[in-house]
Amino acid sequence: MADTALMPIPGQVDPVPVARDITPRADGRIDLIGLPKDRIRTLFEEAGLDARQAKLRAKQVFHWLYHRGVTEFEAMTDIAKTMRPWLAERFVIGRPDVVEAQHSVDGTRKWLLRTADGHDFEMVFIPDADRGTLCVSSQVGCTLNCRFCHTGTMKLVRNLTPGEIVGQVMLARDALGEWPKGSMSGLDDEEDAGHYTADGRLLTNIVMMGMGEPLYNFDNVRDALRLVMDGDGLALSKRRITLSTSGVVPMMDRCGEEIGVNLAVSLHAVTKDIRDEIVPLNKKYGIEELLSACAAYPGASNARRITFEYVMLKDKNDSDEHARELVRLIRHYNLPAKVNLIPFNPWPGAVYECSTPERVRRFSEIVFEGGISAPVRTPRGRDIDAACGQLKSATEKKGRAERDREAAAAE
Repeated sequence: MADTALMPIPGQVDPVPVARDITPRADGRIDLIGLPKDRIRTLFEEAGLDARQAKLRAKQVFHWLYHRGVTEFEAMTDIAKTMRPWLAERFVIGRPDVVEAQHSVDGTRKWLLRTADGHDFEMVFIPDADRGTLCVSSQVGCTLNCRFCHTGTMKLVRNLTPGEIVGQVMLARDALGEWPKGSMSGLDDEEDAGHYTADGRLLTNIVMMGMGEPLYNFDNVRDALRLVMDGDGLALSKRRITLSTSGVVPMMDRCGEEIGVNLAVSLHAVTKDIRDEIVPLNKKYGIEELLSACAAYPGASNARRITFEYVMLKDKNDSDEHARELVRLIRHYNLPAKVNLIPFNPWPGAVYECSTPERVRRFSEIVFEGGISAPVRTPRGRDIDAACGQLKSATEKKGRAERDREAAAAE
């Protein structure tokens, strides 16, 4: 049974994060996933190790967690056999529990995951010829109520912890069999053979575009991504990570300064009235304020362009005039930008329809003619509700008995 109540937060109000960086476990053990090396060392000292031992063990454990992907202390062969049970009694190497895993006909994979306190969320892996992208969630539910988005129909339950965020990346590595095979002898060397590189691997990129608004869970998202980017952690380049926001303007500068990843902005409209309807957060942070924050985003350049996401809604935001206004705005704010045009992905109860292919094509042409890249995103994973805007915890769509019957039939 979940131990936290719903967070009663209306969509246009900045939510107050739950002050939690570790989810309490029923067995009292502490999950080490998501914790930086210094925090692990402190926990080891508090558990009874002297300072020197705690520092050494923290370094060893950190390496095993993030370079090797082990899930049991018994597998840490350079730690004394007598020490391993001591660790296992007090700590755990967590992963989100997999409730359900689905495969799309196009190769997309979606997992329904569960936290240690009983809350469900989703992540998606999208394979392409030259890359593999993991779409990571930052919250259970969402508070923004964007009208085209299925996730927005959920209530916000709570923020995910750093461990629950980075745990999604680790779970994907587990599923894809992509843990480096480095040697422990390199622990004290600058160049460690265990460092992860994306070359030749299935998982190459991460996008913070799953359930939730990442900038409303800033501290936990920042701490998780620092582990992902850490050369001694998961060692994925910040250039391969993109964070998507609906426009939480006060946090955008901090995102650039403290995380430094690529920025994507859910724009979806170019006039106040339409964006107020589609993305209610616009009533709090308007288009002009949002684009000014984009212009000031640290690190933005022609080499690291800001991505504007634009969902194509029939007769709502898809006219030639809208396309020309989009070009004008990007030029007016002198933004190094590209636009991702996203065909609307339908879901039961949605009030919108997708623009026609001809309308999407013409919109794209106008933006391209304005000197701005505007590719049309190919919908992926629609058959398993894994496409953009479709994520919604399957526990709200299926009953437990139904999933149990499906699991039994699959055996």
